Amino acid sequence: MNRVEAIDSIEANVENRNLIKHMLATEAIMRALARKFSEDEEEWGLAGLLHDIDVELTEGDMDNHGKLGADLVREMGASEAVVHAVLCHNEAHGIICETKLDKALLCTDPLTGLITAAALVRPDKKLAGVEAKSVRKRFKEKSFAAGARREQIAGCSELGLELDKFIELGLKAMKGIAEDLGL
Repeated sequence: MNRVEAIDSIEANVENRNLIKHMLATEAIMRALARKFSEDEEEWGLAGLLHDIDVELTEGDMDNHGKLGADLVREMGASEAVVHAVLCHNEAHGIICETKLDKALLCTDPLTGLITAAALVRPDKKLAGVEAKSVRKRFKEKSFAAGARREQIAGCSELGLELDKFIELGLKAMKGIAEDLGL
């Protein structure tokens, strides 16, 4: 399985452009993390790119979200590591994040929302002017981007990353694809 096949599958299964942008942002951060940890960038990128492929198919049913996604990515030929990361990124299933890949996806998923929200409150609605310190400040505001689960983001510590460094890495990765994100 490769990125082109993954994009084709996303286009076949996902209509919501904002969801696709979220998946692209997750991919970008996962690739940056893979580089940082000398892991397989392609595999980590695919996990980020495909982690929410089933959201519309499950109509947001959190009991099935991730399960169907894991089945889909397995059928597409993804590695078992990617399959497991997709499955355990939904904590509702109670499946333990065992690997660095699993843990990275779990903390990256909500970080994209926090960073996106930080860009959207700016007058220009662009990532270019967003600074890591402003994202960190917003992290402390529980009502800001309330859906971005702070405890999941803070799980970056399980990867040996300080929160500030994780936010910096994520912001830089998302700025690198800002045009694709419309930000």
